[in-house]
Amino acid sequence: MADPSPEGARAPASTGPGRGISGQPGVIGIGLAAVLTFALAQGSWEWFSAYIGLTLLAVIFSFSRPPMWTPGLRSAYVWNLAAYSMVVGLCVAIALAPALQRWSWLFPMPGARGGCPEMGVYEGLRTQAALADLAGRDSAALAYAQDVQSHAAVADCLAATTTRWLPVYGAGAAVVAGLAAWLFDRARVRKSS
Repeated sequence: MADPSPEGARAPASTGPGRGISGQPGVIGIGLAAVLTFALAQGSWEWFSAYIGLTLLAVIFSFSRPPMWTPGLRSAYVWNLAAYSMVVGLCVAIALAPALQRWSWLFPMPGARGGCPEMGVYEGLRTQAALADLAGRDSAALAYAQDVQSHAAVADCLAATTTRWLPVYGAGAAVVAGLAAWLFDRARVRKSS
C-alpha cells in the first residue's frame, strides 16, 4: 500500500539559480568532444570529420537550448550565449573542414593553397629517387607509388592550410549562431510582453 504521508511524497527537483538557463553539461561535453576531434585529427581532413561535426550539431540542437535572455551585459546570459555560440562554431568548423580542404570555391583565401601542387611534384620526385631501382623492373609500380605519394603530400598540405584557417570559419559561425539566438530570443521576449 502506498504511503499517503507527506514524508513519502517526493519533492520536486530544485531549479536553483542558473539551472533553467541552458543545458550546460551538454554544451560543455559537446565542446570537449569537438575539441578532442579537432586535436586528434592528423593528416588530411576526411569526410568522417564532417559526419562527426554534423552529429555534434544535431546533439546540440536536440538536447541543448540557447540560454534564456536576461538583461545586462554582465549577466550569466552573455557568458552562456558566448559558450553556446562558440561550441556551435567549433562543430560547424569540424563539419566544414573536409569541404574546405577539397573545394577551392569554399576556401577563397588567395595564395593559401598555391604551394600545395608543388609539394606533390616534389614528393613524386623524391619517391622516384628513393625507388630508382624499381624503374627498370616495374615502371607501372613506380608511377603508382609516385602518384600515391604526390596525392598524400598535396592532401597533407591542403589539410594544414585548412586547419590554419578553420578558426576564422568557426568564429564566423559562432558570431552567426550567437546573433541568431540573441535575435530570436529578443523577438520572443517582445512577443510575450
